[in-house]
Amino acid sequence: ARARQGEIVNRGREAERESNMVKKRRHSGRNKPAGARGHVRRVRCETSGCLVPKDKAVKRYIVRNIVDASALRDLQESSVIDGYALPKLYRKVYYSISAAIHSRVVRVRSRVARRNRAPPPRFRPKSD
Repeated sequence: ARARQGEIVNRGREAERESNMVKKRRHSGRNKPAGARGHVRRVRCETSGCLVPKDKAVKRYIVRNIVDASALRDLQESSVIDGYALPKLYRKVYYSISAAIHSRVVRVRSRVARRNRAPPPRFRPKSD
């Protein structure tokens, strides 16, 4: 009976290769060309801590001030040097797909919207 089950499974895999199955994403959720390389270095997810392939992870580059806005004004008023720019924190953050969706870093998009590869519009605060 076991040999018969194995044959059925193998036939199913062969049929799967022969048929033109629908691909959900043209790159299969990875950022590497087809047939480019086998394995990719893994990185840690920021929220869940799981290991994610670097080309599959959601990447964000975060630039933040070391001091928050309320304390920044106080520091500038008490600073001896006029126009002193405080250093910033620069950090590259990686998320797994499930953690990025859960923490709303990325959103689930419709089948039509998935084809849109343009980056989302940037909203910068207007400095008057």
